[in-house]
Amino acid sequence: MASTLEFTVRRKEAVLVRPAGPTPHELKKLSDLDDQMGLRFQVPAVHFFRNNPSMAGKDPAKVIKDAVAKALVYYYPFAGRVREEERGMKLSVDCTGEGILFVEADADVTLDQFGDEIWPPFKCLGDILHDVPGTGDVVNCPLFLIQVTRLACGGFIVAYRHNHTMADATGVVQFLKAVSEFARGASRPSQQPVWARELLLARNPPRVTCELREYDDVPDTKNTLVPHPDMVDRGFFFGPRQMARLRAQLPPHLRKAASSFEIITAVLWRGRTASLKVDPEDTVRILCIVNGRSKIKPPLPSGFYGNAFVLPAAVSTARDLCAGQLGYAVELVKRAKGRVTDEYIRSTADLLVVRGKPHATAVGTFLVSDVTHAGFREVDFGWGEAVYGGPAKGGVGPVPGFATFYMPYRNREGENGVVVPMCLPRPAMERFSAEFDELTREQPKAQQPTHILSAL
Repeated sequence: MASTLEFTVRRKEAVLVRPAGPTPHELKKLSDLDDQMGLRFQVPAVHFFRNNPSMAGKDPAKVIKDAVAKALVYYYPFAGRVREEERGMKLSVDCTGEGILFVEADADVTLDQFGDEIWPPFKCLGDILHDVPGTGDVVNCPLFLIQVTRLACGGFIVAYRHNHTMADATGVVQFLKAVSEFARGASRPSQQPVWARELLLARNPPRVTCELREYDDVPDTKNTLVPHPDMVDRGFFFGPRQMARLRAQLPPHLRKAASSFEIITAVLWRGRTASLKVDPEDTVRILCIVNGRSKIKPPLPSGFYGNAFVLPAAVSTARDLCAGQLGYAVELVKRAKGRVTDEYIRSTADLLVVRGKPHATAVGTFLVSDVTHAGFREVDFGWGEAVYGGPAKGGVGPVPGFATFYMPYRNREGENGVVVPMCLPRPAMERFSAEFDELTREQPKAQQPTHILSAL
């Protein structure tokens, strides 16, 4: 995305969009995965759409606003407000029907001016997603804020943030697809929403039977959680050529067995650890978000839109991680993902209750979330597929740079791949970027390494 782009946004006053029809007024408990402390924040996302001549005369802001009202009849908890119970240890949704926030805006810029690579970070995020004062808390505030910004070319941007305690990426996309179906003239959503949060409550009595290193209590004795004064954001693209070069650096038994997620995660974990110059004796973790919908027994019902993921951790010393071959990190990530079972998910819910809904370990930790299959690009309000659709930034979490997302992206050469936004202190970003370029640079066949020879 063009880093020096400047433009003016004219916004109308934010309004509340209520359900288009009557909805139940009830109190619905969130699950014990939903209301953990680590999910009590707002998540921003954005979609960029081109002008479509077939939609001439239609105002995207009005079309989407009307569709939101219709979708809220089915997803009426989103129109309510989260309330605290049990001294904040339990959250519930008060289905008041008050509605979600909606902002209509115009910008004197065209989509082409954003450049060929429209992916995070978006320096203009504050312009295309206005932080309406007094609405950013988790409790007693609107659960969704949507801003539709019309562009000078006829294209538009849909930016939004949602309360993470209400839904994960899969759940949010499910809601947005319902909105898009109404926008295209449907009379009801093709997927009926299912609440069923009671399926992910802790057992009675709780029993933690699995080792959950993601919730280790690690003191920050070296002040690593103090934000750096000069953080830098940059996106990195993993396309077919980059993945082929990285896969070639794995030992033979992993070249076919390792998934793209495992390879990308291993590269980022090692590169980030090395660029931050972590003490070789320190323990470092990577937390991999794993969707538990199909792993719970019986599987969660189709249409469930709550948080249904866990955070299995791969753990290593910084020395072993950075000095070893790439295959070492890939194996650790693969084993961490493989530990997720029904019992692992039940143990997570039980641990959260027993220990008072703790945050995941932050010291020496990096968290990755793969949303390439969540369906962001399939959200079509009638103008066609988005140029980009997905999370608006990486670096979310207790400190900047703690977490990132993997998003699907098609580059200007037409290659389908994954884009990953990274947030690092400026000196570390320079080291990380140089190492990434070195790892993914095409080399003569005779010189292609079978393992990483660099400082990583």
